[in-house]
Amino acid sequence: MGKAKQKTNMLKIIARGLLVIIGGFITSYGLEAVLIPNNVSDGGVTGLSIVGSQLFGLPLGALIAVLNIPFVFLGYKQIGKSFAIYSVLGIASLAVGTMLMHHVPTIIHGDTLLVTVVGGIVIGFGMGLALRNGGALDGIDMLAVLLSRKLPFGTSDLILFLNVFVFIVVSIVFGFQGAILSAIAYFIASKVIHIVEEGLSGSKTFKIITTQPEIMVETIRERLGRGATYNIVHGSYSNEQYKEITCVINRLEESKLKEIINEIDANAFVTVYEVAEVSGGKFKKSDIH
Repeated sequence: MGKAKQKTNMLKIIARGLLVIIGGFITSYGLEAVLIPNNVSDGGVTGLSIVGSQLFGLPLGALIAVLNIPFVFLGYKQIGKSFAIYSVLGIASLAVGTMLMHHVPTIIHGDTLLVTVVGGIVIGFGMGLALRNGGALDGIDMLAVLLSRKLPFGTSDLILFLNVFVFIVVSIVFGFQGAILSAIAYFIASKVIHIVEEGLSGSKTFKIITTQPEIMVETIRERLGRGATYNIVHGSYSNEQYKEITCVINRLEESKLKEIINEIDANAFVTVYEVAEVSGGKFKKSDIH
């Protein structure tokens, strides 16, 4: 029985890895077949890589790989080893994909509205697919998560602020119109990511009723670096007393927390809430390595 479960877990890990890789290739196709040939960029580290490639004639894939290295390390320190591994898979597939697809036919020419909409949808779907399966294709999200712990701003606000800087840099190469179109494409992509990954922005509150609350809390602390609180609740039918765990996490940690819950108690009762803002208290996390 133990071996069967181990085999099932291994198949899940492989499947998730493959989906992250597919997400990377879908995103690279959106860049090479839609956005870049029409002088439209993306946001984040990918946008900066596109600018660097255009300015200095360097391979886009190489720049994406190199510029994301510090952010992958950041993800490893703040979110965990599996997140870093999946992100390496995703970023590597994005980098390789842009190299392999550099000469693919451009599927849309000239129509700026169609370019931004189609390009945004394609790259948003690819990035959302990667994030849904535990990896990231762009390091700017990880930087925003770290800064949100140090500054009195939410993750979403910081992502927006960092991308304003990116689009100012994009305007140097693609002009003001190109920067505006890039921002529109990025906005569309962010909405598609939200749809694919279901409530990606901001923080989330998990409320968990489990038969093993102490083990659950300890594992969350060890593997996510997150604290949790207990509420004593009573079942209305059985009148039994339970410890309900409440834990607030950022958007990149959701898949990891679900994995922990399923591993410890697959029958745990879990409710998840969107959080508009988190401030004060001890919404901090410690390094987990």
